[in-house]
Amino acid sequence: MRVVIVGGGFAGYHAARKLLKIAGDDVEVVVVNPTDYFLYLPLLPEVAAGLLDPRSITVSIPDTLRGVRLVLGTVTTVDFAAHTVTYTNPEDRVRELSYDRLVLAAGSVNKLLPIPGVSENAHGFRGVPEALYLRDHITRQIELAAACDDPAERTARCTFVVVGAGYTGTEVAAQGPAFTAALAARHPELAGQPVRWLLLDIADRVLPELSPRLGRTADAVLRERGVEVLMKTSVKDATAGDVTLTTGERLPTRTLVWCVGVRPDPLVADVGLPTAKDRVVVTAQLGVPDQPDVFACGDAAAVPDLTRPGEYTAMTAQHAERQGRLAGQNVAASLGYGRPGTYRHHDLGFVVDLGAGRAAANPLHLPLSGWPAKIVTRAYHLLAMPGNRLRTATGWALATVSKRPTVQLGLVRGSSVPLDTDSPELPYRRP
Repeated sequence: MRVVIVGGGFAGYHAARKLLKIAGDDVEVVVVNPTDYFLYLPLLPEVAAGLLDPRSITVSIPDTLRGVRLVLGTVTTVDFAAHTVTYTNPEDRVRELSYDRLVLAAGSVNKLLPIPGVSENAHGFRGVPEALYLRDHITRQIELAAACDDPAERTARCTFVVVGAGYTGTEVAAQGPAFTAALAARHPELAGQPVRWLLLDIADRVLPELSPRLGRTADAVLRERGVEVLMKTSVKDATAGDVTLTTGERLPTRTLVWCVGVRPDPLVADVGLPTAKDRVVVTAQLGVPDQPDVFACGDAAAVPDLTRPGEYTAMTAQHAERQGRLAGQNVAASLGYGRPGTYRHHDLGFVVDLGAGRAAANPLHLPLSGWPAKIVTRAYHLLAMPGNRLRTATGWALATVSKRPTVQLGLVRGSSVPLDTDSPELPYRRP
């Protein structure tokens, strides 16, 4: 029997691991993924800020999921009648896989809004290429500003705009000032030059998904670091040289980081299954109605939230990981191993890393800030990571006793990480 899992993110990775644990060698488990690693996405802002090496948060699938067959590629179509999936491999060759059970865990991509110029001039934050690009881009802007004699251009290059005050945007904005301060300190030409970081959101407060207390903690830390927090404000239009805010203010800048949220992978719309909020409709057991051999989980699935009747679970890593485990259990049960379960999860709290010894956390709904929150946040991440714990902890330790790297490698250019992409895990290649 062959189980094909589409996607190696939080949902797909943990589905494969659970299935292996239950069924062992009796079932062939195939994971189709564009990369050979599972990305621990919550620590991506620390890669962009030069605190962690990207290899620390990219966990090898073949190394940590022994017994899984990894197939590198991007799934393009699914034939439910024939029980086959079609994918394109890294060499652009089209291949086909048959399955006895299918798990759709394709994840999500950058959310787009119909704002003029944003798609062309903003960059998202969903994969390693985007994080490496942002790190190089910020470094480059500071270096170009130091070499510039035009005050207006220098000011624009030293202005960084982050849109979206959710988890990702807040963490990027929180890490940014210390990074640019370290970069600017190398250039005496920038003495006295203000370096601006702005965080925008149409919501009325930072971290609207969390409790007001955690939002206030994050907001205070951001403002303490000089971040200009502009709530009920967004971008009206953007060009390569400036953005116009919804307040009417025109802001010269060369940097627009787009963190407004996510949308399901476009594969969801292409496979033709019923959807709700653009996600595959599933039961509380994660099965797809009228498709007994198909399951879906994570950001690609509209999973009923049994703790909030009438709603669907949020698109978070916490839900994706737990749904992945249940999908693995229920797939195994459908093959005669064990018993199926129902998805019901009360969140256990959230953690937000704000860099430089600060964090906001509410483990088991106990609100924390300062160093206690930082310790809890880092402990949570280390426990949640399925590998590379020592490497990550070592990276954190080195960051406290040494200077962060402040060079740009130039490996990922802006054209390689467009905002509108089906695969943020991979640099874009022109046809």
